[in-house]
Amino acid sequence: MQAVFLDRDGVINENRADHVKCWSEFRFLPGAIDAIARLSQTGVRVFVVTNQAIVNRGLVSRETVDGINHRMVREIAARGGCVEAVAYCPHRPDERCYCRKPQPGLLLRLARGHRLRLTDSVVIGDALSDLQAGAAVDCRTVLVLTGRGRDQLPQVGVAHVDRLTVALDLNAAVDLLLGRSAEVA
Repeated sequence: MQAVFLDRDGVINENRADHVKCWSEFRFLPGAIDAIARLSQTGVRVFVVTNQAIVNRGLVSRETVDGINHRMVREIAARGGCVEAVAYCPHRPDERCYCRKPQPGLLLRLARGHRLRLTDSVVIGDALSDLQAGAAVDCRTVLVLTGRGRDQLPQVGVAHVDRLTVALDLNAAVDLLLGRSAEVA
């Protein structure tokens, strides 16, 4: 396993119906920081890929989203984790861009820029769109049941996403991934 791509809202932090619009609304999910630290400490490269249509909806500026992401990365680093990069799509669904998940544009951009083999990587998300983006580039995928995960589970089953694992949360997903990588090593 070379890299793990994490969705943000619902995987790392609490998913809010009204969106995370400032740092005071950002709440790490229990165990998320420690899970990222464990990945980092085993040499797995960690990236965050997230849809943030709130930018093009005019709810927040790019600078605000960048600030939230920067603070998230700093808090993770303070606890021993390392997020190499955060990539986000600011577009609304109706704009039909290639970077908005379920399209794989964010994954492809990070893979090119960081020389990653996507077939040796994993996408962890709480939505079908996360899994579809990963499957489009032959990543293994993990659906976590935090955020929207429980509600998305029936759709995922119907969509027949290949190379899929389901985990309770990010901590459990990391347990599974590190257990698998230890068996291969």
